Amino acid sequence: MRRRWGISARSLKPDRKGILMEFTVSKADLQRELAFTQGVIERKTTIPILANLLIEAEGETVRLTATDLELGIHCSFPAKVENPGSGTIPAKRLLDYVRLLPDEPVRVKFLDNQWASITCGRSRTRIAGMSKESFPELPTVPETSLQVSASRLRAMITQTLFAISTEETRFTLNGALLVLLPDSMKMVATDGHRLAHVLTEIPVEGLAAQQSALLPRKAMGELLKLTDSLPDEATVSFASDDNHLFFQAGERLLITRKLSGSFPDYERVLPKEQKFEVVLPKDEIRAALERVAQFSDERSRAIKLALSDGVLKIYSSITDTGDSEESMPADYHGELVDIGFNAQYLLEFLRAVSGSEIRFCFRDSQSAAEFQPANDDSTMHYRYVVMPMRV
Repeated sequence: MRRRWGISARSLKPDRKGILMEFTVSKADLQRELAFTQGVIERKTTIPILANLLIEAEGETVRLTATDLELGIHCSFPAKVENPGSGTIPAKRLLDYVRLLPDEPVRVKFLDNQWASITCGRSRTRIAGMSKESFPELPTVPETSLQVSASRLRAMITQTLFAISTEETRFTLNGALLVLLPDSMKMVATDGHRLAHVLTEIPVEGLAAQQSALLPRKAMGELLKLTDSLPDEATVSFASDDNHLFFQAGERLLITRKLSGSFPDYERVLPKEQKFEVVLPKDEIRAALERVAQFSDERSRAIKLALSDGVLKIYSSITDTGDSEESMPADYHGELVDIGFNAQYLLEFLRAVSGSEIRFCFRDSQSAAEFQPANDDSTMHYRYVVMPMRV
């Protein structure tokens, strides 16, 4: 009878069966690309193969593929390929193990019993894989592609991602609207209580007519990681078919299924004009909001902004806990106005914008207010509209 406890050296030796694939790669390259695929892997999937990573080795390159059926990614890195082939292996387990390896070359060997043998220095491990036959096939990238600025795309995602609805019942609000024009691009997101709108005046190379698509929230998070890995001067290739969007950056390709449905008419939400406008120091008001918000209701996060002659006050209170108030000078000389807001909505805007000042525009305590960076880039225009609260 086989022992249940203890592992002998013999049990770690690979079975003497045919080799499906064999390659050697640097630990740093393998760990970097494995980490990049983790955001796509579905943790609680009911389809076991989706927890696995498809590994393909050919020529002098190894390619990794991950998908959750809605989002997919291809990554590749150089390797010494001794036997070309392919196989699948649990993605999270592989990354967790590779992270702990010494900084030495990693040798990976896939056997025809679907097990992978991994050798690095004095470490040798076997991991059970699955047949690649059941791994989903990702769509092919269309030939027609456009070029967009990586730095602008990164900024637009940063300034809209937080405004996307997290309510699954509001399906068309679970992503952002991406609009591409020959001379500019726009990104719009809303959860019904606030709206983030970014327009950047930059040519979209290869575009003849307007294109638009609904980009899912998860895909935007992965696209942000993709652009973060690029220098500011880099570009991202963009393509689409009837159901998918494709973003290529170097050796990495992100594929996402489009959201279906119609995005709300956001143009009607954007205020045409505001009666009052106040320029405020961004870091100072952010710090004040963070302090005052500690005494706001945990569910509503409600605080009040009170403007009077030359002064802005921020205050909140919880009956059983306490209250807090901050004041700062403001170039305002109108009537006394009290406006309630969700503090989290304002803080997310302040964390997303650059520059030292913001512009606060409003008409009265009942109408939608608008926040903008005061020193807005002349080619990039950001508008953040927030509905007031009854406090």
